[in-house]
Amino acid sequence: MSQENAVRKPLPAPDADTAAFWRGLQQGRLLLQHCRRCRHVQYYQQATCRQCGSEELDHQPASGRGKVHSFSVVHRAPGPAFKADVPYAVLLVELAEGPRMISTLTGSSPEDVTFDMDVELTFESVSEDITLPRFRKA
Repeated sequence: MSQENAVRKPLPAPDADTAAFWRGLQQGRLLLQHCRRCRHVQYYQQATCRQCGSEELDHQPASGRGKVHSFSVVHRAPGPAFKADVPYAVLLVELAEGPRMISTLTGSSPEDVTFDMDVELTFESVSEDITLPRFRKA
């Protein structure tokens, strides 16, 4: 691996199951899959409902609100590309719609994070094709 590649953060690679999700983020919307059969709401995009196995899934916009269910503050960078980011908080957010989502905190110090803290979604454009979901204090 070249030095240049070592300092470049990895980016998600959208596929057929996740293309709508990534397009939604580019448009400033978090899309969750809703099962038309059992009404289950799921975050990780896939071809079938994890609850009932149905392929009858719709993408619907989420509110972008949630609460911190758990978190960890990273003090040691997992690689050279993240060295300038430490310390940072990785959040497990329980979305208002039910699913849980992992992301990072933006706009506040990692020391400000608490359990059950209200957060809201924000969008970070990192390339022409990819916008990442982040959370900030509500």
